[in-house]
Amino acid sequence: MGFSRRDFIKKTAIASAAAAIGVSVPTKLKADSVQRAKSGWRWDKTTCRFCGTGCGIMIATKNDKIVAIKGDVAAPVNRGLNCLKGYFNAKIMYGADRLKKPLLRVDEDGNFSKQGKFQPVSWQRAYDELEKQMRKTLKELGPAGIAIFGSGQYTIFEGYAASKLMKAGFRSNNIDPNARHCMASAVAGFIQTFGIDEPAGNYDDIEVADSIILWGANMAEMHPILWTRISDRKLENPDKVKLINLTTFSNRSSDISDIEILFKPHTDLAIMNYIARKIVYEMQDAIDWDFVKKYTVFATGPVNTGYGMRTANHPKFTDKERETVKGQSSKIVSKAEGKTLAYLGYKEGDTMEMKNAKGAGKHWQISFEEFKKGLEPYTLDFVANLAKGDPDEDLETFKVKLEVLASNYIDKARKVTSFWTMGFNQHQRGTWVNEQIYMIHLLLGKHAQPGNGAFSLTGQPSACGTAREVGTFAHRLPADLVVKNPKHRAFSEKIWKIPHGTINPKVGSHIVKIMRDIEDGKIKFAWVQVNNPWAATANTNHWLKAARQMDNFIVCSDSYPGVSAKVSDLILPSAMMYEKWGAYGNAERRTQHWRQQVTPVGDSMPDVYHIVEIAKRFKLRDVWGAQNIPGLEGGLPDVLPKAREMGYKPDDTLFDVLFANEEAKKFVWPDPVGKDFDNTEAVGDKRTITGTMGEEWKGYGFFIQKYLWEDYRKFGVGHAHDLASFDRYHEVRGLKWPYVDGKETQWRFNSKYDPYAAKQNYGDFAFYGGALKAIPQGDLKGVTDPVKKPLKNKAKIFFRPYMDPVEMPDKKYPLWLCTGRVLEHWHTGTMTMRVPELYRAVPQALAYMHPTDAEKYGLKQGDTIWVESRRGKVKTHVETRGRNRMPKGSIFIPFFDEKVLINKVTLDATCPISKETDYKKCAVKIYKA
Repeated sequence: MGFSRRDFIKKTAIASAAAAIGVSVPTKLKADSVQRAKSGWRWDKTTCRFCGTGCGIMIATKNDKIVAIKGDVAAPVNRGLNCLKGYFNAKIMYGADRLKKPLLRVDEDGNFSKQGKFQPVSWQRAYDELEKQMRKTLKELGPAGIAIFGSGQYTIFEGYAASKLMKAGFRSNNIDPNARHCMASAVAGFIQTFGIDEPAGNYDDIEVADSIILWGANMAEMHPILWTRISDRKLENPDKVKLINLTTFSNRSSDISDIEILFKPHTDLAIMNYIARKIVYEMQDAIDWDFVKKYTVFATGPVNTGYGMRTANHPKFTDKERETVKGQSSKIVSKAEGKTLAYLGYKEGDTMEMKNAKGAGKHWQISFEEFKKGLEPYTLDFVANLAKGDPDEDLETFKVKLEVLASNYIDKARKVTSFWTMGFNQHQRGTWVNEQIYMIHLLLGKHAQPGNGAFSLTGQPSACGTAREVGTFAHRLPADLVVKNPKHRAFSEKIWKIPHGTINPKVGSHIVKIMRDIEDGKIKFAWVQVNNPWAATANTNHWLKAARQMDNFIVCSDSYPGVSAKVSDLILPSAMMYEKWGAYGNAERRTQHWRQQVTPVGDSMPDVYHIVEIAKRFKLRDVWGAQNIPGLEGGLPDVLPKAREMGYKPDDTLFDVLFANEEAKKFVWPDPVGKDFDNTEAVGDKRTITGTMGEEWKGYGFFIQKYLWEDYRKFGVGHAHDLASFDRYHEVRGLKWPYVDGKETQWRFNSKYDPYAAKQNYGDFAFYGGALKAIPQGDLKGVTDPVKKPLKNKAKIFFRPYMDPVEMPDKKYPLWLCTGRVLEHWHTGTMTMRVPELYRAVPQALAYMHPTDAEKYGLKQGDTIWVESRRGKVKTHVETRGRNRMPKGSIFIPFFDEKVLINKVTLDATCPISKETDYKKCAVKIYKA
């Protein structure tokens, strides 16, 4: 019998996964579907709960419990493979400490008390208190005083319901997802460069690329299924296909790479400018001038933009913290910056005042000659000396690597795909580095084509599908609409059938600012939904104290008692993924739906229920009157008179208007798409649950998930975000939008593949996104002509300079700290730490470091140490022999372990444009515990 290389890879992957967690592999790996059918197993398609890859899986249930998981051979993303975590999608649902009932902090008399202990309560008692506390905050602070911590793990239905409730109902834009932490810089880069969000290409680029270049993306561990496809491509033609891994420490993605380039944190800015300089100064023939002249313009923006922090005079800062945060207001120009910022007249030792901290995103068009002038300092010698990240590597060797890197991009015969994740995005100049990678691809005309393109990967299963596309950000509405734009608000109000003027035009607080606002007393009611912000937000000592010691009310909807649940005042038990209907959107614009497979555990309920139920308790008269909004002149208008004209009554509830209107009730249940499957939200389930209003839960009586989908879909149809009907997704393994005339779009902006590009009649390409497509003219120093010039169908090639990060190692704190993930665990470990096999494989977050550094500080393998920054400290163990091989001067600690809560140590600096936190660099010291 033949045994192909693909068979070998698949079986090796399974064996390796099993070996990593210490389980044996059966001698027979085949699954006899006939036998399993006879045993009463029901198989159905769904998708993986973890990263943004969007792997399809098959799930088997029996007696209302998940009994098996396997890769879906019909899924185009993973083609039957699962990664290590993917095989444990079932076990994450059945942890011993799964939350099964609402829990409220109460005193001895059963009344809510901030200092009380958690006690089980009914759903009705939970929502009585939730309503009471929400009304209290609304009365004191108005809509600006409430907030939702949203998620890139929301199903699309959940995210849409939450956004609609907040923005159309409570008139607050204080909803922001944890996706702000992982891909907001990618979003800002897309919007500023192309005028529209999300990638041009798709995963099929892997199979046709000649060079695959990773920038801060350890895909071997973070996107292992895509890594198998890259490995497969490399093995198919090892001499032609080149793989380059740019990283700040050696990792598993380096193991099959042709070249590993270890660079100092933050110097990716300089490396990309070196590549652009080589193109512009030495190899102009490599520039695709036809492409550049027809489809692009050159642009730049201010540099004195700060680092997304609060200023040093904040009363909650310690003196140690102020040593760093003073950089938010001003900084001393370094030796390197004296060279890279010389075009602005700066020299080493000057003071830079951060006068554009509130206008970081503004930019203007410049000429090619100005663009070229900005690149002048980035010679090979300068960049190599600045960027070399391994002290033990020979400088000349590093230079050769940089030259080979540039040649892989420049060679006209090679198709190049660039991938990045958190290394770019979690960056104090995250928007800039995203723009810089497009700079290279656009100069060469290597974008939006099969095998040619810059591709931003995502870390969460629906960071694209829900956080971005649904618009659960503080500044967004669905389908790339934004709250600041009056036309966008009017369009949204029309779809939502709410009065003109209802939606708040003031951008809300992003996720880090929500934490800061809680500490400042500006937000007093916050609801955590499908994420763990008190573990995941940098500088969390501040936020932990604010949650427990200040006058506020924190609600947490979760399935397990993570850090955020533990610091909350009310915990609501959430149904997990396969206990509800859902949809996710992955990194390649592929939307996938699934059916409810089993009944939720205990009294837990789907998050759609959590969100929609509170809408029953607020009437239009409570929220649609005139509202004071700090910073918004005149506040929000009274829209109740217009509501009456639309046929609404002041005593109608938000539930009646937003979620159970006449249109919603047309989506009846049962529905053929759900034959033989449960729907807890529509008709209840086999349990006897007393609902939030004190009644036995029998469901809403209609197919609410289908209504939410079809209501949401209206935003994108005809606006380059076209999605298919609800039923269509249950017939296929996902579809890449825009979905037009029964066809998905493979490569956006390319007229051969994208109907919206073809419709422009502009040529082979059309960068048709409409955001920020009229900008003033200027030079490298600033605007010279304020009249905005339209840029229809054009992308922007940005010049962005190298600048130092705000905190760097020094004598007091001599080491770099980087955080991230490991293969076996996901994010804060709330789910994966409950899986025995994954816990046994990696039970603790270790401090990976170079053996010489350990010896230097009197440490050895396994020693217990303190890791301390200006913000806080944690205790862990030394690891000098692990998968992550650190250069001298750097340590890595993953963030999955709440017992090693590394975000007590990290710095809450953000990209000033995207507001995304930089988790990849701060300064620490280590010493024996």
